[in-house]
Amino acid sequence: MKTFGYSYQTVLEASERIDWRVEDLIGGDKPLDFSKPFLPESFARVEPLTFLSPRERLALNQIRGLGYLYMFGLVEEFILPFVLDHARPQLHGDAYATRALLEFAAEEAKHIHLFRRFREEFERGFGTPCQEIGPPDAIAKAVLGHQPLAVALTTLHLEWMTQRHWLEAVKDHQGLDPQFKSLLKHHWMEEAQHAKLDTLIVDSMSRNLDATAIDTAINEYLEIGGMVDAGLANQVDFDIDNLARATGRALSAAERDTFVAVQRQGLRWTYLGSGMTHPKFTGSLGELSPAAAGRVAKVAEAMC
Repeated sequence: MKTFGYSYQTVLEASERIDWRVEDLIGGDKPLDFSKPFLPESFARVEPLTFLSPRERLALNQIRGLGYLYMFGLVEEFILPFVLDHARPQLHGDAYATRALLEFAAEEAKHIHLFRRFREEFERGFGTPCQEIGPPDAIAKAVLGHQPLAVALTTLHLEWMTQRHWLEAVKDHQGLDPQFKSLLKHHWMEEAQHAKLDTLIVDSMSRNLDATAIDTAINEYLEIGGMVDAGLANQVDFDIDNLARATGRALSAAERDTFVAVQRQGLRWTYLGSGMTHPKFTGSLGELSPAAAGRVAKVAEAMC
């Protein structure tokens, strides 16, 4: 499989040049600005909800911002043990591979810590608690119950998704809360290296698999995606309640139907479509199995 010239050594060297701590990014003299949106409209999808007031749409954007970083923390709860399991057999092999994978795991643990601290700061400033899907450990267990290559493909999807989000929607957006944007930037800086590492992981895992095993793994990747999609549907319902608690706004039946349709598609694009259609992800799938890549592309049409 094409690995774009990535190597464990060069990724490790790049990772070691990135040096930030959780306490440098959140809390104290770095408060969130609740007068500004947290997410780009391409993710938040609040503007079509014209029955909401500007204040209510801003609150929903920020609720979606909380959910965005919560989702990253949630998926990193299965990525962390997955990477550690992959690193273990490397201990007596390539030293650069071992160090790069352990650095990958350490950074994922740091991200989980960062997103938990963000939630604390969010709830302090937002003023009302918000419900999110979970619990994370149960979701991690369900994902890790699939074939390792399916989990690696899911992780690769998420890593390239993160790159796309920052580069295409967040980096040049001047209207977002600078503090929230800083969290996304620093997360992206490390995830840029993780996408390269996961490309190498997928390559090593698939190298000795036959076509049947690869097709099975891609089918299981789609199963994981279906599980995520069901969770996103639940999150839309939670966000209706989250908005009501924050603003006192109760939706009519017609408003609720519109809210669900708009927000469901927004969540699908954010977490599924934007990763499934990333050129480097589709390129990797196409090399593994052109037929299976076609199946994924067909499913992705409903997520965009």
